[in-house]
Amino acid sequence: MHVSVVLFTADLRLHDHPPLRAALDAADAVVPLFVLDPAIEDTGFPAPNRRAFLHDCLADLDASLRERGGRLVVRRGDTVAQVCRAVTEADACEVHMSAGHSAFAAHREERLRTALEGAGRRLFVHDAVTVAVPPGTITPATADHFTVFTPYHRHWESTPLRAPVAAPRRVRVPDEVGGEEIPPLTDTGVSPALPPGGEGPARAQLTAYWRTGLDAYDDTRDDMGADATSRFSAHLHFGTLSPVELVQRARRHGGAGAQSFVRQLAWRDFHRQVLAARPHSAHADLRTQHDQWRTERSARPDIDAWREGRTGYPVIDAAMRQLREEGWMHNRARLLTASFLTKTLYVDWRIGAAHFLYWLVDGDVANNQLNWQWMAGTGTDTRPNRVLNPVTQAKKYDPQGVYVHRWVPELRGVDAPGVHEPWRLPGLDRAALDYPDPVIALANGLDRFRRARGKQP
Repeated sequence: MHVSVVLFTADLRLHDHPPLRAALDAADAVVPLFVLDPAIEDTGFPAPNRRAFLHDCLADLDASLRERGGRLVVRRGDTVAQVCRAVTEADACEVHMSAGHSAFAAHREERLRTALEGAGRRLFVHDAVTVAVPPGTITPATADHFTVFTPYHRHWESTPLRAPVAAPRRVRVPDEVGGEEIPPLTDTGVSPALPPGGEGPARAQLTAYWRTGLDAYDDTRDDMGADATSRFSAHLHFGTLSPVELVQRARRHGGAGAQSFVRQLAWRDFHRQVLAARPHSAHADLRTQHDQWRTERSARPDIDAWREGRTGYPVIDAAMRQLREEGWMHNRARLLTASFLTKTLYVDWRIGAAHFLYWLVDGDVANNQLNWQWMAGTGTDTRPNRVLNPVTQAKKYDPQGVYVHRWVPELRGVDAPGVHEPWRLPGLDRAALDYPDPVIALANGLDRFRRARGKQP
């Protein structure tokens, strides 16, 4: 009997899964394998929210495979060792997996290929599974990757995509290959309103959003109170939705909302091609501004106020509280909180990035680190000294104070627009609100930032 192994990584689905399809086409049976690798601990992945979401994803994937006559084989240990062990037990001829784009993924693939080839087995790595357009597919004439989004997007838009593949109807798994139970969820510190993970919930969410949200996406995606974004980011991160399928379906759907939605998926691919070309940007400035950032040691009270949602700027505090409650934050709020930390408080972007990676269920090295650098002015932003004013931005994107009222209950009795700067309201008993004064005046923060960047005497 010809057997193939399919290594699941950040692609925990059955719909549009080219490695699984290729393995099924090449073999009589497959081993669907997921490895809980302790080395992942060093990448910042296993924060409580992502552990909980992963648990749901694995349980959902196993249930879907069982409906098709198969099962998910879960192993714990070094990925290369566990794949080789499964290959030996099943006498498999080949292994299929999706391409990864981080330094960790590249090293894992290199080790696995070497080990399998040494045992006379083959490794097939499939691109365009976790991204729509893989890194390296499109490049400028004089460099190995794009550093500005707009020209990248023009090329990305005209790049042909592969056709999505259907989910299998039947999956046969060799009986002699055993695995472990999906580990029980024991983490504490999980966000109270964390959504469920798995391909089943993801596809239900996709169906609902296509009916009610996509057409209005261009008009509502920045409306913080409306909460009208797709919230697909966690499912894209874990691969319970296919970016290729989303792009293809949105383009068929058409309209301004779909076009704007697809542009956001292009941003995701853009960051991956930057990270693939410049792996150091996960931790170091892509384009240094020679900042002498404030750190935990020099700015601890301000950093704590930011983390806890007690800065005295309502939209910032609302966003930071949403992050802890849901393990997610509105995209516009991510920009505002990052600008506030790095440019108003002049705190090292890595401190903010680490806090986000701990709490975000969609916490992703490429998107998280490079978006933080974009806002800090050390990444791909062509205007590295831009500063987002949290008050004017709140009045524009939360004009009725819906978002602030939702997450800062102390201010629910204060109407907009005054809710965005309660310190200016005459006669307001601020002590009775139990809400802090601003940690810094915006003008003072702006002056410090400009002086630090050498933009004024």
